[in-house]
Amino acid sequence: MSDPSSASRVVITGLGAITALGLDVPQLWEGLLAGRSGIGRITQFDASGLPCQIAGEIKGFDPSVYIEPKEVRRMARVSQIAVASAHQALRDAGVAWPLENGERAGIVFGTAVGGLDRIDDEIQVLRTRGLARVSPYAAPSGLPNMPTFHITETIGALGPNLTITTACATGTQTVGEGFEWIRRGRADLVLAGGCDAFVRDFAIAGFCAMRALPIHYNDSPELASRPFDKDREGFVFSEGAAALVLERLDHARARGARIYAEIVGQASSSDAYHLAIPRPDAAGAVRTMRWALADAGVPPEAVDYINAHGTSTEANDQTETLAIKTLFGEHARHLAVSSTKSMIGHAMGAAGAIEALVCALSLHTGHIHPTINYTTPDPQCELDVVPNRAREASPRVVMSNSFGLGGQNACLVLRRWEST
Repeated sequence: MSDPSSASRVVITGLGAITALGLDVPQLWEGLLAGRSGIGRITQFDASGLPCQIAGEIKGFDPSVYIEPKEVRRMARVSQIAVASAHQALRDAGVAWPLENGERAGIVFGTAVGGLDRIDDEIQVLRTRGLARVSPYAAPSGLPNMPTFHITETIGALGPNLTITTACATGTQTVGEGFEWIRRGRADLVLAGGCDAFVRDFAIAGFCAMRALPIHYNDSPELASRPFDKDREGFVFSEGAAALVLERLDHARARGARIYAEIVGQASSSDAYHLAIPRPDAAGAVRTMRWALADAGVPPEAVDYINAHGTSTEANDQTETLAIKTLFGEHARHLAVSSTKSMIGHAMGAAGAIEALVCALSLHTGHIHPTINYTTPDPQCELDVVPNRAREASPRVVMSNSFGLGGQNACLVLRRWEST
C-alpha cells in the first residue's frame, strides 16, 4: 500500500499531447468527447498496393513551433513530437525551463520503435545517392533513447533518466516508473510519456502479414477501429506522443500547481506465453490489474472506470473482457469501460501515456469518452463500453490497462484529486 504522507504522494500537474485528433490536449479531449475519429487514408506514402491503406496520422504538425530549424533537421519525427508534447506539458504545469533544480527532475520516456523512419530514409539515400550523401545524424537519431535525450537537453533535467521500450505497454510503464521514482524520493518532478511515429510501408505490410489490421474499411476509415464490436477486424496503426508532469504532492502544493489527478498504484507483469497472442485464460492481465489495485490499497469494487487497452483485435478484446470479469466479478457489470483507440488508433509506445492522460482528464472533468463504432454487441465482450456517446460521470477511481506484444502487461490506478 502506498505511503499516505504528502512527501510520497504523486500527482499529475501537466499534460501535453500530439495525436491523430489534434496538435494539443484541448483538441484531443474535445474530439474524444465528440466521438470523432482521427483515422484516415495514409498520406505519408503510397499505400495503394497494401491490403490496409489507413492509419491514425498526425495532421499539420510543424516542429519549428517548438524546435529550432537546425535541430529539427537532426531529429527523427518521433523525437520532434516527443519534444513538442513535453513543451506542452511543462507549460500546462506552469514549470519554466531550463529547470531551476535539474538534479531533482527526472525524465522517463518510451517508444516501441524509435526513429526507424529516419534510418529507413538514410538507407534509401545510401543505396541511391551514395555514402557522401548520408547524414552523420542518421544512425544516432534512430536510437530509441533519442526522444528522451532531446527532452532532457531541452529542459535541463539532470536527475534519473530512462527510456522504456516494451511495445504497446511502453507509455503505461513510463508513467508507472516515474511514479515510483517520486515516491522513493529519487525526484521531486518527473516528465513521463511515450511516443511513436512510424507510419511506414513495411510497418503496415508487416502487421498486414500478421493479419492484425483491418482490410475492409479503406473507403470508410473512420469506421475501422471498433473495439469490443462483433465486426472488429484488427487494430488501426497510428502515431502520437503524450507527456505528463508528475510531482510529489508537497512540491506541487508549494508552488500552487493545479492538480489533475493522483496516481495511487501501478504494476507490470509478463504473460511468458506468445509473441503476439495474449494468454487465453487472461492470467497475465488479471495478475497485473490485481497487483496494481493492491499497490494502490484499493478494492476492486471501488473502481468506477477502466480505460481499456481495447485494440479492436479479436483476441485482445475478448481476453481483456475475460480479465475484467474474472477480477471484478459482479462489479464488472457496473464498470464503465471505454477505448481511446476507437478514435485515434493504436499509437504503440505512445498509447499508454495518451490513455493515462485521458484518465486524468476524466477524473478532473467528470466526463468519460465513448467507444465509437460499437454497433453489433459481441457476446464474448459483454461490458458497458460507453457505446458511441460520451457520458457525464463522477469517477473517483480509474484504471488504465496496456497489454502489449511480447506478453507485456502494465496497469495504472488513478484517483480523483480532492484537496484535503
